[in-house]
This record gives sequence, structure tokens and C-alpha cells, in this order.
Amino acid sequence: MKAVMYGAGNIGRGFIGMLFSASGYEVTFIDVAENLIDALNREKKYPVRIVSNEGFEDIEVEHISAVNGNHTGAAAEAIAEADIMATAVGVNILKYIVPNLAAGIRSRMEKGGGPLNIIICENLIDADKLLAKLIKAELTETEQLWFDKNIGLAEASIGRMVPVQTEEMKAGNPLRICVEPYDFLPVDKAAFKGEMPKIKNMVPFEPFDFYIKRKLYVHNMGHAVCAYLGLYTHRDYIFEAIDDADIQSIVQNAMLESAIALTRKYHMPTEDLVRHFQNLLYRFTNRALKDTCRRVGADPRRKLSPADRLTGASLLCLEGSISPVFISIGTAAAVYEYIRENSLPQSAEQAGMVLEDVCALEKGNPLYNYVLPVYQLFLDGVSIREIRRFAEGLREKGQKAVI
Repeated sequence: MKAVMYGAGNIGRGFIGMLFSASGYEVTFIDVAENLIDALNREKKYPVRIVSNEGFEDIEVEHISAVNGNHTGAAAEAIAEADIMATAVGVNILKYIVPNLAAGIRSRMEKGGGPLNIIICENLIDADKLLAKLIKAELTETEQLWFDKNIGLAEASIGRMVPVQTEEMKAGNPLRICVEPYDFLPVDKAAFKGEMPKIKNMVPFEPFDFYIKRKLYVHNMGHAVCAYLGLYTHRDYIFEAIDDADIQSIVQNAMLESAIALTRKYHMPTEDLVRHFQNLLYRFTNRALKDTCRRVGADPRRKLSPADRLTGASLLCLEGSISPVFISIGTAAAVYEYIRENSLPQSAEQAGMVLEDVCALEKGNPLYNYVLPVYQLFLDGVSIREIRRFAEGLREKGQKAVI
């Protein structure tokens, strides 16, 4: 059996490629980093180190090879012969791999190949629809018909946390990847074509929109709130930030707001979501992972965008008549960080412009009345404890902040 993993980075090697290999597949990685490709082809294996506060375990991922994505012919051939495939290249890179995907699909059709399922491991809502649109734009009408019948684009919820790999983590082996123990892979059951592939720890689920929103609006949102509050308090690592009782309380309450909104929208048991975010809070304490606030808080513009983790979670709360008081603390902190990163003047007026331009909120949107008063607290240099108490006061009164 053959698997193709498009993207040999942290998630590609540290999660999906590892699961493919453990499921009995020969794994071909496609990437454009020549040194990495050469090393994978030379070693034919790489180590994954699973780290926790209790220690670590090393696992060798074997039966692998690599192809340069700049060589369309070789990439297309690997895709044409694959039994299963996944992408983990980053949202902004998807469009660049489309020509190779289209070439591989075209070759597969010409060779009389059967269905191919592509697991999309990108942090993007409706990534399947975007990728289908991009690929079909490269295909003829006949090829598009074959695509619709034979190519399954299955969204995945990537829960495993993999930090930027330092030289210390590599421990003398540039191919080593350090990861947390969590290794479940929820996927969109309805998207698969033909027989469901047998992949270790893959969890097919339907309707999958719930899982995508849970990942983005609970996991990613809580992670982001922790990171931005960590940056505000000059912490380097996520475990340092979550170790602050006030930050932990804010993150937990933000996750609770989003969890309640999700249970109302999807009619899922609240207890399951509560257990989920309690487990996440524990996972954030993983000191050995050494995940940084800077990495998790990177690209605040994207994380503040209308459908992403902060603004999107808040809008979902409002849709369910829930006040996003604590999520708004993380949003205000992200606005503060965005303004700082762009060397703009910190002011309430500037924050309002960010809410309009980046979050796509109109001035009359209720989120203004949640976010701007908290942003003002950051602007005034107020402590996290005082900000937490401010939010608790609003929740107790059952009212929103007023500008």
C-alpha cells in the first residue's frame, strides 16, 4: 500500500506521515526543501519523539521516501499511484501545490486508477471546497466529471500540537520531530469515495462541521487566548502562560463560552465538550513541548479574521445568545498585539479600525462593546488579574461592557 504526504513539515512528519507508516503504508513525502528531501531519501526513516511532563518516547518512522515538489512529473506519478493521500502545507501554500495535484489526478485517470481520498490537514473552514475549486480549474470538463466521481477531499481536525523544532529538540538529528502524545485524527466520514482506508487512530465522523468548529473555536481559540495573554505578560512559553491562575481562568471561561455555543448549534452533549477543553488545558501545561507564545500567536491578522478562532467564536456565541466576555479578552489582546507588530499607534481609535478592517465588523456590531473596553485596559497597562475581575463582573451582572 502506498501513501502520499504532501508537506514534510511538523504535521506531515510528526503526525500524518507517522500514522500512515504505522498503518502499513509506504509513505512518499512531497516537499520543496531539498536538504530535507535528500535526508529522507538517504535515511529512509526518521525519529519522532513523543514528549510529556513525565518524560519522552522515541519512535522510528520507517518505509519512507521523498519527492521534490518542483518536479511535477515525479510528484504526479506518486499521486497517481497512491492508495491514500494527505496535505499539510499551510493554507497560504495550497494554491501552489494545485498544478501537481491536478497533474497527478489526470495521470491517475489516464491509467485507469480507482478512487483516491485526500485528507486535508489545514486550519481552514471549508478547505475541501476551496481545494476542489482550485483543482477543477486546472482540469478539462471530462476530467472534472472523473474528479467528482473518484476524488474524495476529506477535511481533518488536527489536534496534535507540534512546536517549532529547536536544535535542542532535534538532539543531533535534523529529521527528529518532537510532538505531544495526543494522536487522534478526526476526519469527515461523508467525504470519502470508495472503501474507507484503515488508518491508525483515524476517527471518521459525521456531520464533520461540528469537529471543524470544535477544533477552531475551542482548541485554537483557547490556545490563541493563552498565547496573546502570555505575550502581554512577557511569557515565552505556553506552559508558563497557562501556569498563571488568572490566565488559566480566562482561557477556561473563553473555552466554556464557545463550548456552550457549539452545544446549542449542534445539539451535542455539553459534558463531552467540557471534558475536551479540560483535557486541552492539561495539554497546554506540557513543559517538555516548549511551545512558544510567539508561535501560537503568530499572524494575528488571520486569527482575527471573521471566520477564524477569535472573531468567529465570538460571532457563534452571539448567534446562540451567549455573551463572549472572556473570548473578547483574547480578541482585545490579539488586537493589541496586531497593532504592536505593525508599529501602529496604540489607541482606541486604531483598535476600532482593526475591528472594522481585519475582523470585518461594522461599528454597530455588539462585539465592539465587548472588545474595545478590554482593549482600553490593555492600553492602560492593567494587570491580567484586574482584567479577569472586570470580565467576571460583567458576567455576574449579565450585561456587556459599554464604551
